[in-house]
Amino acid sequence: MTDATLAAGAAIWRPAADPESGEAEVLLVHRPAYDDWSMPKGKSEPGEHILVTAVREVLEETCVRPVLGPRLPTVEYISWGRPKRVSYWAAFSLGLEAAPGQEIDAISWLPLAQARKQLADTHDDPVISALQPVETVPLILARHASAGRKADWPGDDFARPLDAAGQVDARVLAGLLACFAPAARVISSPALRCTETVRPYAEGFGGSVEAEVCLVPFGRAPDFSSRTEQADTLRHLLCALVAQRRPAVLCLHRENLPEVLAAACTALGAPAAVPADPALPKGGFWVAHVSAGRELAALERYEP
Repeated sequence: MTDATLAAGAAIWRPAADPESGEAEVLLVHRPAYDDWSMPKGKSEPGEHILVTAVREVLEETCVRPVLGPRLPTVEYISWGRPKRVSYWAAFSLGLEAAPGQEIDAISWLPLAQARKQLADTHDDPVISALQPVETVPLILARHASAGRKADWPGDDFARPLDAAGQVDARVLAGLLACFAPAARVISSPALRCTETVRPYAEGFGGSVEAEVCLVPFGRAPDFSSRTEQADTLRHLLCALVAQRRPAVLCLHRENLPEVLAAACTALGAPAAVPADPALPKGGFWVAHVSAGRELAALERYEP
């Protein structure tokens, strides 16, 4: 569907109000302009990243600032004579702040089965049908932003900073990472271009960037005598992050991204989940959504 109007939203869910039923509840909104119930969503603003659209529109319509979880199906249809593409994510919320927002006159928390009946045969039907109410924690692997050409840098490559474009992308990246983790443990290769890439994100919530030498491609630092020693250190780091059950962001290099992504999938018991092409553009990132059972619930790729 070319030249489609882009929009985004989220399936906001919370634990069951009745513990005996065990059924999660989903937040629906009533739109007076259409006199219908739907999941919160809305159109992208010019130049806006689709992740930012999802968070902004849900906040405007429900007063809930969503923390995005696994991606849900994208829906495409014709609206007012034009093609429209709506992207969705699952989002866990306790829902205490939920209230009708812009262009909404009512909200309702419904048990998942009831919400599916309410949205049956609507554009939201495949989205609510795919929702699995599982709370997840993100483990994010980011490639550093643009830092010019290595051949043009006369000094120590570890001291090569971001260029002007990279500085812009680092600020953009900060907003995108916050869609999945308003705060997180931030760990980076000691290379300046890596720490500078995630510093704006860390500073946004008052955090700091930890330098970790095992995120440097093997042979670039003298700290490890063998690949096996470095791989073991990386494995211990990833297993510790998974065990901590808190969001984490790692910034690293193009050269070792496939190795670190494979190690992360292995730590999550899903070595076969590694994509055939794990490459990322500068400033891009992978999000591994980790379930409470320390298993990989979803693996998603994003560009700035």
